[in-house]
Amino acid sequence: MLDLRRLRLLHELHRRGTVGAVAEALSYSPSTVSQQLGVLEREAGTALFEPAGRRVRLTDAALVLVGHAESLLARVERAEADLEAAAAGAVRGVVRVGSFQTASLLLLLPAMTELRRTHPGVEVQLVEAETEPALEALRSHALDLVLADEWSGSPRPVHPNVERKDLFTEPVQLVLPAGHPATAGGRAVALDAVAASPWAVGYEGGGMAQLVRRVCAEQGFEPEVRHRTNELSMLVGLVAQGHAVTLLPALALRGVPATVAVREVAGAVLSRTVFAATRAGAGHRPALAAVLAAIGSGAPTSPSC
Repeated sequence: MLDLRRLRLLHELHRRGTVGAVAEALSYSPSTVSQQLGVLEREAGTALFEPAGRRVRLTDAALVLVGHAESLLARVERAEADLEAAAAGAVRGVVRVGSFQTASLLLLLPAMTELRRTHPGVEVQLVEAETEPALEALRSHALDLVLADEWSGSPRPVHPNVERKDLFTEPVQLVLPAGHPATAGGRAVALDAVAASPWAVGYEGGGMAQLVRRVCAEQGFEPEVRHRTNELSMLVGLVAQGHAVTLLPALALRGVPATVAVREVAGAVLSRTVFAATRAGAGHRPALAAVLAAIGSGAPTSPSC
């Protein structure tokens, strides 16, 4: 009989490509992973792996098992959630949440405080992480819930057996020093009016950095990116002290100093969507459902600057 834990290792090997990566993701030693995959191959009664340089390649038989493993893992997750729900008296349990900093501070922290009052048996464990690594950890069962964001024009990939619930969508606006000449023109500013200004953006490859490059290219120029940080308060600080301009979502612009001007981008509708992601079926777990409800109740319905 095939062992579900070993099937999970096979599933992770298919996703990650190397035994070492699987071992690191699941906190095993590489030798333990190799040993368990060898046992799975003997259980299957057919070759599952073939050498490919320093890696191993999955055979066609292994790929068949990977497909079944994904379905079985999702079914087990649903079964465990249903069992917890059926047996629940007082709601209790540990929920591991991966989140980016703004969502941690403005969504998760108030939810944790509310849960302490309404569901004291629920323990939330926070890990701050960028969206893609957090979603990988979710799929590997290292996290139970991910708070993530998606910037307009840069949709997140759809992952099998991951359920997404959009919490809110907020406008993204141009943020520039209050004394910048472009602020004199009224509420909306065309980006070519700040083409000569230095920019501050998020890390290369992130949704915010991609958005800046895309909308500037549409205006016919490449921004001079002088500063990179994913810390939104630092981005605001760089603008406030006259070092850069940037694009920021409404949630990051609460209480900005008077030295910062916020303007709509003329000719463009820019936005960021904040969403919660769980493994399929896991949302029925009482503790996880309580965390999701607390986050949802505190999410803004129509954020404004």
